[in-house]
Amino acid sequence: MSPATAVAPTATKAPPQASRAFDVAFTSDPAFVGQARLITRAFLGLWKVNGELAENIVLAVSELVTNAVEHGTGDVGLRVHYPDGELRIEVTDDNPTPAELRPADDGDVSGRGLFLIAVLARKWGVSNDGKTTWCVFRVPARRP
Repeated sequence: MSPATAVAPTATKAPPQASRAFDVAFTSDPAFVGQARLITRAFLGLWKVNGELAENIVLAVSELVTNAVEHGTGDVGLRVHYPDGELRIEVTDDNPTPAELRPADDGDVSGRGLFLIAVLARKWGVSNDGKTTWCVFRVPARRP
């Protein structure tokens, strides 16, 4: 083939990015809080989210799942999805009473979970039906 008849390669679309999400459901048992942390940490590693940000995300999962186990009813669902630039955590149970940020006294041994979420996450909230508490973390783009 002569240079005059050579054809430039055509641009191809990048393949779609693999889904970065997982869903887990389990019975409302405190033993599963640790499992939720382990599963989340494993997926964060696969998604190359690490360091202090990963630790904050795992802490948020732990606090939200603990709230659902302690104050919710029925099974607990955990969903983490990371489409691009933001990572969203959703924890669901069957209790329609929404989670509420409340002050804890110095002597209280619990009651600071949602305060931690409010400090660590970019935003947080509760679904309209009160059954899902969620938070969002910004994940900076990785540099090559």
